[in-house]
Amino acid sequence: MDARRSRVINAAPQDIWAVLEDPHHFPRWWPGVVRVEGVSDHGWTHVHTTKKGRAVRIDYRLLDSEPPDVAAGTAGRRSWEQEIPGTPFERVLNEAITEVVLEPAEDNSRPATLVTVAERQKLRGYSKTGGWMLRGATKKRLDQALEGLAQIVG
Repeated sequence: MDARRSRVINAAPQDIWAVLEDPHHFPRWWPGVVRVEGVSDHGWTHVHTTKKGRAVRIDYRLLDSEPPDVAAGTAGRRSWEQEIPGTPFERVLNEAITEVVLEPAEDNSRPATLVTVAERQKLRGYSKTGGWMLRGATKKRLDQALEGLAQIVG
């Protein structure tokens, strides 16, 4: 199941990159993240809170991180993968990868960046039957993430 959303944000790619490359910023822009723990060069843990107030931890591993090069006109790209084996998520997911791409947008009057956020999730077992519902919820979460980024840097 793939979901992808894009938005032009009125900020320079390097300003957006400064938020993306530091996992401590996730609570400011990624929906549902209350705090981030265990940040290293290779990964981090998102902490979410359920409606009943219970903390849910989700571990991520950094896959790729290439900052944008404005002078060369190259896009920035950062991707991370949810660590699933041995977690409760293992019952419903085989894979969950998120990627954010930053590209200069065509706007000569001010700095602008086309930001694309994509999630690829491979469902497991019976969960595959609800893929259409998950796709809609994922698109909504990606739109919220883009809105959060725009509020921080725009």
